[in-house]
Amino acid sequence: MTVLVVSATPEEAVYVPPGLPLVITGVGKVAAASAVARELAVRGDVDEVVNIGSAGALHTHLEGLHVIGRVWNHDLSAAALRAFGYDPQEWLTLGDSPTRLATGDVFVTDPVVRAHLGQEADLVDMEGYAVAWACRQADVPCRLVKHVSDGADEASMDWPHLVDLSARALGEWLVENVAAVDQVR
Repeated sequence: MTVLVVSATPEEAVYVPPGLPLVITGVGKVAAASAVARELAVRGDVDEVVNIGSAGALHTHLEGLHVIGRVWNHDLSAAALRAFGYDPQEWLTLGDSPTRLATGDVFVTDPVVRAHLGQEADLVDMEGYAVAWACRQADVPCRLVKHVSDGADEASMDWPHLVDLSARALGEWLVENVAAVDQVR
């Protein structure tokens, strides 16, 4: 079984176990979708994509590591598109987890934006939806695994100092859930 690990930044992927295929996409939805689509087209042997990364918590009680059940493209004009007769598919379901991720091209630090997003989602990032969309288009299963690095507030600007904790937790999750499975098969 070939599992492709996808991360937006090298900092989030520093503890990915050696031997696991890894793609660093760059930050944002366009970079993530295009990098994943390109890699899936070129490789042709990927059985599953696992997107790892840090995320901002939209609720104060959330911390640690989360496997995402649903992901939302939050900065899309879905209502307007629907009014024109188009289904924007702004929500993608990935699994049974109750954790919902909002993805957009906005690095959330504003408490008003955080509160708005928190009405629909639990965590926020900048690539998850795009990775899931590219995988869906290629008919490749996808898991999004996110670690809370910050509170999606003003303190989020300290992300460069917080990301190592997320990277360690994500690396440990990969060892326990992907690398061991990959070695057995």
